[in-house]
Formats: sequence, C-alpha cells, structure tokens
Amino acid sequence: MTSTLEEAREHARRQAGVSPLTIPATSATYLPDGVDAGTVLWDEAVPGGGYSARVLPRDAMLRVTDVEGDACVQLLVCSAANPGERLNVADTVKVQWQAYLGPDALLLSDMGRVLMTLVDDTSARHDCLCGTSNKRSNDGRYGDGSVSGPAPNGRDLLVLGAAKHGLGRVDVGPSINLFKSVRVAGDGSLAFDGAVRAGTHVQLRAEMDVLVVLANTPHPLDDRPDYTATTVRLTAWRAPRPDVDPFRATSPERLRAFQNTEEHVR
Repeated sequence: MTSTLEEAREHARRQAGVSPLTIPATSATYLPDGVDAGTVLWDEAVPGGGYSARVLPRDAMLRVTDVEGDACVQLLVCSAANPGERLNVADTVKVQWQAYLGPDALLLSDMGRVLMTLVDDTSARHDCLCGTSNKRSNDGRYGDGSVSGPAPNGRDLLVLGAAKHGLGRVDVGPSINLFKSVRVAGDGSLAFDGAVRAGTHVQLRAEMDVLVVLANTPHPLDDRPDYTATTVRLTAWRAPRPDVDPFRATSPERLRAFQNTEEHVR
C-alpha cells in the first residue's frame, strides 16, 4: 500500500499511535454481566482509521461497542473454512424483506446460510446501502485517503485485514456499516443519521467458524470536513448455544437459512 521505503517507514511508525490496542482479557470491561473473563477470545480497541480481523469459532459472541458514540464500523464476514462463502449484503436484505437491520437479523452468505446473528443491538442504526469509502473518495474529501495517510479509506483497510488471513482485494465485497444509518425517502433520496450516541453496542453470534474483518472510518455520506471516527471496542467470548434458540424461527426465511447452515456444519 506504500510506494517508497520512506512511506513504508512513516506508515509503520504511525501505527504506534493509531493501530489497534490489544488489552489483556483479564481487564475486559465490556463483557455483559455474568460472562466469565476467562472465556474471552478477543478484546481490542480499534481507533478511527484502524482495522482488525480475527477468526471466531461457531457459537462465539462478538460485542462491538461504540465507546464515544461517533464511530462507523465497516463489517465483513466470511466462512473461515471456505472464505469464498462470504457476506452477501443484497441477499441479507432481500431474504429478510428488510433493508434496516436490527435485533434478530441474520447476516447471510451467498449460499443462503447464516454467518452471524444480531442477538443484541442497542444502536439499531446500521446501513446496508452505501458501502464504504475508497481512496478516490477520501482523496477528494480529505486530501489523502491512502492507508498510510491521515485519512485512511475503508476499502483499503478491509483489504489489509483480509490480507492478514491470506485473502486478496477480489475477496473484499460490499460491507455493512454499523452505528450510522441511512434511510430512503419516498423520492429515493438518502437521509443520513450520524448523531453521536456513546456506549451503544451490537452483539453478534457466530453460526459457523467465521473470519470477521472490520474497519473504523467515516461513513461515505458523512459530510463533515474533518476525518471523524471515534474508538470502538471489540470483545468476543466463548458461549454455549441455548437449548431453545429464540432467533431460529423469527420468520420462515430465517428458519430456512438456519436449516441450510446446520446441514453444512454437521
């Protein structure tokens, strides 16, 4: 992502100030009540302009917390066993008859299987329509949108996260934005909601072994002149699957997606 030795050195040194800060599991403070810190798999703070990626096992819970309330997290998910099976945003919206995701919603692959389930959501502000920024858009808005610059673009950060797990740019498809929402008006125009709401979170359950890739950058419709994206906290832990799953049959389409998944992961 850098073209000269000097740029590479500057980028590496800059990471000391902006790269994700790994926090010992024993100090986890973003766990729900009753969750044992000894079950923590991942506990990391990702600042604005940062990214991260991690493989999580089936049944793991991932809580993404918008600590200061002004983050926008771009989320990609794919099967850890077969990364060619990945989040399909169009099917996620179409199959569930809903463009505005919230509690109970499923993140679906292009194979009709469930990658992750939104089991808890105090934000209910997400965007499946606009995707993320790219270098050209951030160059135009901020002056330098390269990952080594002061305003890293979302797409290239997701590419970096995917690359750490052997994937390439071609493997990075459309993403979902968490903590910022876009609504479609009757005339087809898009209304952006980027109000600051500190402390909200999204909790996702892995329905198969998954690779999760995230970036934290301003939403493409955020028209503020400054590059603004505050820190998010990622906390994942092992969790037992409930005997009775309340998310399984919230609609006929979701039930079928779970059945497709169970046939695959047996």
